[in-house]
Amino acid sequence: MRRKRNRKGLTLIACMIFMVVFLALGASLAAMSGSNVQLSANQQRGARALAAAESGLEILRYWLSQIVIETTVTAPSQYYTEILSQLKTALYHANATNMKLGTDGTLQVVSLDSTSGQSFSAKLAMDPNSPVGDTYILDVTVTGTYQGLSRSIITEFNITPYVHPIFKFGMATKGPIQFPNNPTTTTVTSNWEADLYTESSGSMIGVYVGGNTNFDGDIMIASSTAMVDFVGDVQIAGEKGQDAIDNHVHLDVDPVEFPPADPTRFLPYATGPVVDPCAMDLTKGITLTNATIPAGTNPTFEGTVNIQGVLIVEPPNVVNFKNNVQLEGMIVGESGSYSASGNQINIAGNFASLPLPSDPQFDTLREEEGSSIITPDFDVSFSGNYSSIEGVVAAGSLHFSGNASAIIKGSLLSYADAPTVVEGNVSLTFDRAHTVKIPAGFDTRRVLEYSPTSYAMVY
Repeated sequence: MRRKRNRKGLTLIACMIFMVVFLALGASLAAMSGSNVQLSANQQRGARALAAAESGLEILRYWLSQIVIETTVTAPSQYYTEILSQLKTALYHANATNMKLGTDGTLQVVSLDSTSGQSFSAKLAMDPNSPVGDTYILDVTVTGTYQGLSRSIITEFNITPYVHPIFKFGMATKGPIQFPNNPTTTTVTSNWEADLYTESSGSMIGVYVGGNTNFDGDIMIASSTAMVDFVGDVQIAGEKGQDAIDNHVHLDVDPVEFPPADPTRFLPYATGPVVDPCAMDLTKGITLTNATIPAGTNPTFEGTVNIQGVLIVEPPNVVNFKNNVQLEGMIVGESGSYSASGNQINIAGNFASLPLPSDPQFDTLREEEGSSIITPDFDVSFSGNYSSIEGVVAAGSLHFSGNASAIIKGSLLSYADAPTVVEGNVSLTFDRAHTVKIPAGFDTRRVLEYSPTSYAMVY
């Protein structure tokens, strides 16, 4: 007879084994779940810290975009201290007491959310490899913090030349513009090249046309009270009559600054003769190469004049060219006080502006591109025929007369409140699509330009 084995103990042992296994599995799952929660929390903290850094970068981009460095009084070696000085001044005047900038370029911790402790700090420093070519670079490192975790962003701001908006216009004047006859302004590529702008703050008539109007470009008047006065038929930008006026004459536009010129940068080029009317025969043809007209000499050139390189005109001076003038370079008037009677350059004969001669002595000056006549304190008049103007003409007031057809590769700027007058049946063709953005003599400012491609995160 077989005896039955007692197996009740085995069942209990098996249950205990399974219980231990499940308890261990549960503990593992609980531990994994806790780790995932912790990882998620860390990721959230990191994201909030990065968001704080991003916010700090946007704040600094705003303030740095307000900085304008005047290069006429600030050497490149002083860019860094000038940036910090302007930034500190701007923060002070804005009453931004929570942003404290040290003389070493360190911006102390700025609280974004006092409840959570979200904040940012920053460090501004000149790039050790700066300049790269002609470009100086400011490095900006912004560190965001959230609940003890930090994330940093490194970016670059290029210290770059400022492009003056005034050079977007074919003609821009402070005083009114008068066309007593039948003017035509055309363009080579696009209508914007012949746009007209006037402040006309002292005149009720911003633009006057005594005959038929045929303009390719629009008309912009900054004065809120000045109007246009068209006597004859009107055609602007291909439209005629009232449609042309409604669609292409813009009143009360935002004013545009007339930038200061820097004639001093051209003085080193004036290594040639000094004009002395008492010692030189000005009744015959003459070539002036990198010459200077001293103050108060008031010369009258009876013969033809060929200007090569620079011609520096010191104020006060009334300079008369009675015959033909060929300008292979630029005329520069030194700064003084504007005087309609005391500072004049009058060109009575035919005028043509051409590129510099190919002679190697002009190679350095050749880098000064985009300007033809820079005389903001002198009135300039053309009473003969003028066939070409190679770059920007910036004068006190401008007066054109005669029957001329000129190609203008630059802007015509009038700095005086006196009217700019274009008499006769003058045709001005603006060819500015490929002109330089910053003409020579107007590279007087630097601004900070954010470089998005330099953005990098540091953990």
